[in-house]
Order: sequence, then structure tokens, then C-alpha cells
Amino acid sequence: MSDIEEIENNAIDGEDEMGSLNHSMVQTNLAGLLKFKCDKKLAVMTELSLDISKYDLSKYDIEASAELKPDVCAYLKRPFIPDGKNDLLKVSQMPDLVIEILSPRQSVDYLIRKTKAYFELGVRTGWLVNPNQKIITIYSQHSRHLRYKTFALDTTPEVIDEIIDIRFLIKDIFEEEEEGEK
Repeated sequence: MSDIEEIENNAIDGEDEMGSLNHSMVQTNLAGLLKFKCDKKLAVMTELSLDISKYDLSKYDIEASAELKPDVCAYLKRPFIPDGKNDLLKVSQMPDLVIEILSPRQSVDYLIRKTKAYFELGVRTGWLVNPNQKIITIYSQHSRHLRYKTFALDTTPEVIDEIIDIRFLIKDIFEEEEEGEK
């Protein structure tokens, strides 16, 4: 059995409430790049609760009926807070981009099913980021078919999302502070 099969067979098929150092670092790097280094004016959020209560997503077997919470999401047009309210606990406007970051105990299959559910909700593009292998797969949906393109740190200098027209150096996403840089 390969290492990948071993990991997948022992993974949690659902949300993993326990984060990791790599997961947190990549989540922070992505949010910062999208907010401050992107040519587009994006509204970027982390761990935003998306209201899915009006949808039946049971066919995706993701055990979510009230909300989905991507690690990072971005809007071309920011959701607004209605007059009389100070904040929103759940947002019904779906983002243009969702990013799911694989945690060490999480199933890749689960995150792919979750990405498919996002497309049914109207999301335009979804990224699946694997911090340990330093791989990013960008998904888009054309008619009923899910399309994807994979970018790896050791083979691809840039990650490019053609749907919302953004690009970053892939090393900036997986960059970590060296011990001497403290």
C-alpha cells in the first residue's frame, strides 16, 4: 500500500476540527496574497459560514445541512450587512472562489465532494490545497463536468486561476519563515 493510500484510508471523511501548523500557515498566506497582492479587488474571508439551509446537498455526502465553512473564500462583490444589523453569522451570498486546505487527518475525497457541492451553490472556482505535498488543484465547472488543473511547487512556478483571472507564485503560498529570519 502506498503512503497516499495509507493516509486516505485512515483519514476523517468530514470536517477536521483540529488544525495544523502547515494548514494555518498556508491559510494565512493565501488570505494575505488574495487580499494584498492580487490585481483584483477581492473581499477575502477565512472560515466564513455560508448559509446552505435552502439547499439539499445530501447527494454529496458531506453531512452539512445548515452551513459550509471554507478555509478561505473571496468575493468580487462583497456581501453587505443589512441596515439594522451589526454582523452576519451566516452569509447566503456565495463567494466567487472557495479554498479548502487539506489537514493531515482529512480525506481528499471528502474535500472533492465538498467542492462539487460548492459548484451547485454557484461558486465559480474552487481550490484544493495540499500543504504537505505542496500541490494546488483548481477546479471549475463547465456545464455538468468538473474540470481541474493541478499545480505543484516542484514543477510549476505559478498557480493560475483563469476563471477569476488571478495568478501567484506558488512558492509564496507554501513559503514559511526560515529559522534565521525571526
